[in-house]
Order: sequence, then structure tokens, then C-alpha cells
Amino acid sequence: MASQYNEIRQVLAQLSGHDRIVTIPKLYIEITGDLAESILLNQIVFYSDKSKREDGYFYKKYEDWADEVCLTERQVRHAAKKLISKGLIETKVLKANGNPTVHYKLCFDKLVNWIMTNCQERNLQNVSNDSDKMSVSLTEITTENTTDDKKILSDKPDDAIPYSKIIEYLNIKANTNFKTSSQATQAKIRARWNEGHRLDDFIHVIDVKVNEWLNDSKWCKYLRPDTLFGTKFENYRNQKKVLKKDGTKGLNPEPQKQYDDGLNF
Repeated sequence: MASQYNEIRQVLAQLSGHDRIVTIPKLYIEITGDLAESILLNQIVFYSDKSKREDGYFYKKYEDWADEVCLTERQVRHAAKKLISKGLIETKVLKANGNPTVHYKLCFDKLVNWIMTNCQERNLQNVSNDSDKMSVSLTEITTENTTDDKKILSDKPDDAIPYSKIIEYLNIKANTNFKTSSQATQAKIRARWNEGHRLDDFIHVIDVKVNEWLNDSKWCKYLRPDTLFGTKFENYRNQKKVLKKDGTKGLNPEPQKQYDDGLNF
């Protein structure tokens, strides 16, 4: 049993991470059931034995993750939360170069125990004998970085995106008549959905921008999918509603980002 345990640890270390080409062992996809999670887990395994800290933690800024594996901050945060819930990693905020930075730590024993407990013997043999067949090249996954024509990794199938609910809500709130079937509109929604945004995010953006623009003759024309669900969506999502002196809801002119996804930072 001990020899098998050590063998698995060695194989995982050999499979995980690369400085130029990122591959995802199929095993990680089977463990997590999600591409973004499996990519993050893959990189955390890769860096887990390279930390100079005695406690095993290492740090990565969100822009570093984006540069290495094309995951947005939101995707990293969401994937980390899921991996924590599975007991596969731990995170904490520690200072790095004088700034509070998220640090990550792999729970290697739990990962190996999970593999030994849940994987069939045939799968373990495949890991040892043919690691190439277990990897899905990151280059085969279409990603979106700066345009809506490219996709980024998603944790939901395309048919789960509630196009109708989003557009119908916009039409009701803004008194518009956009079509759910529009390919251009769906592309905008899909791009934001693939970044990790969900229905409540779209509802929030529609609410705050309708609140801000509906009665403004100059800006009301921008209450359209092309603007609302474009590349400024994240900024709109972080606008907050506040109560004006007259008791009506308005917008916070200087919204501050809040983290409410359950991570310990």
C-alpha cells in the first residue's frame, strides 16, 4: 500500500505543470468535474514542492494565474473555493513583497488518498503507463482574453445559459424589445457566463444601469446587450445601489469591490 501511495505521488508530480505548455491530466478533470478547477489544481500541484516556506504555502497574484493559464480572477476564486470544499487545497492571505497576497497550499495526502479510494485500478495503471493519454492540452481549449469572439473555460454547458431569462428581464426593465435568438446577443452573454458570471450578476447589471440610464436622454440608448454585457460588465457588476436622501435607490459613485465567495481572504 505504501509503495503504491508513493508511486502515485511521483506520477502526479511528473504530470503536473509546465512553464510554457499547460496540460491537464484527465485524472484531475475526473476528480473535480470542472475544467477551471482541474487547471488550477494542476498548477497548484506543480508549485506545491517549489515553495521556500516551511508550511508549504506559495503565492500567486491573479494576474499571474491569468498569464499562466488564462483564468480570470473570478474563475480562480470560484475554482479555489470548490477545491477548498473538496479538501484538496487551503488558502490564506499572507504578506508577499509587503502586500497582502493570497497563498495556496496543496493537501497532497488528501489528493493521493482520494485517488487511491475513488479511482479504479485500471485508471491508476493508465496514469503510470501512459501519462500522455491522460492529458488534455490547454491549447485545445478555446479561450477568450480580450474579445467576445473567443471563449474562455466554462463550468456550465452552453445549453444551461439562461438567455431567455436575461433578455426578457432586460426588456421588461428597460422597455426594450431585444430578441433572445440573436446570435450577437447570445455571444455577449456567453462570453460573460464563461467568465464565471451567473444569472444574478446579469440581473444586478441590468438593475444598476437601468437605474442610472433609463431617464437620461443621452445614455438610455445604451441599455442594450452590446453595451451592458460587453467587456465593461465586471465594472458594472461592482456598482452598488445606495439610498438617496429622498429614499430612492441610486448608485454608489465610487463602488468598492467586495469578496463574498466564502474564501478566507
